[in-house]
Amino acid sequence: MTEHGVEGLGGYGPGVTERGFPAAEIDTSRPHPARMYDYYLDGWDNYEVDRIAAERVIEAHPQVRLSARANRAFLQRAVRDAVRGGIRQIIDIGTGIPTSPNTHEVAREVAEGVRVAYVDNDPIVATHAGAKLTDAGNAGFALADVRKPETILQHPVVRELIDFSEPVALLLVAVLHFVKDEEDPAGIVATLGAALPAGSRLVLSHATQEPYEGYEPGRVDTAARDGVVNVYKNATAALTLRDRVAVEPLFGEFALLEPGLVRVPLWRPDGPVPGAEELNNTIFYGGVGLKA
Repeated sequence: MTEHGVEGLGGYGPGVTERGFPAAEIDTSRPHPARMYDYYLDGWDNYEVDRIAAERVIEAHPQVRLSARANRAFLQRAVRDAVRGGIRQIIDIGTGIPTSPNTHEVAREVAEGVRVAYVDNDPIVATHAGAKLTDAGNAGFALADVRKPETILQHPVVRELIDFSEPVALLLVAVLHFVKDEEDPAGIVATLGAALPAGSRLVLSHATQEPYEGYEPGRVDTAARDGVVNVYKNATAALTLRDRVAVEPLFGEFALLEPGLVRVPLWRPDGPVPGAEELNNTIFYGGVGLKA
């Protein structure tokens, strides 16, 4: 280990070891969105408090697992597309509980040696980072919060892995809906984007309560919306659902690539496209922007 807690090009943030965090440092008194998301994906790295909260979300919105899987598939397609476009380094903010294939595994299907800096604010993610994220080399984990973008950009793990003179793929997948309006999500993206050179990409997805425009009923299920939002009020991060007109400006100086900001199954699909009802039940918008 170096003085910064990084060894070579695969390591951990300050205070994080290959053994992870002591259990006492992991808050199990309140549900955490990353662990709830793990439960939606049928993972095992969650606690009873997370499972109870996740089941309440599923009761309010039974299709939440569909949304989580569609969102993850979008991430994988966007990562492959970025690497095919020549990008060889990725900052994945809001990593969540590692679920294979992880970002570095997807990227290296296309090109070997892609460097990935994983960032998350949940210590439990750090406990799994060595075994599932950083063991292959050219990958590291930084414990940091998206609400403090400067700390991410200056983190020793990120500085070790990422060459900011070369294009970067910045992943903010299912993250910004946990940032309140008063916490300035657009400003967060602008700060991160300002550090990246031309040719970089922003991969972003965001939850919405807005009905899919091609779905005949075309109405907001307010009971389901309120039920989901109320569950997250008791979690470590509240949920802020935004409409398309509020999500699109978050891209800032990143120009949206085709097909624009769409329901995630519609972003450059590699298989059959779902029908209108399934798209309506998939509550994530997703898009990829290019910095000119």
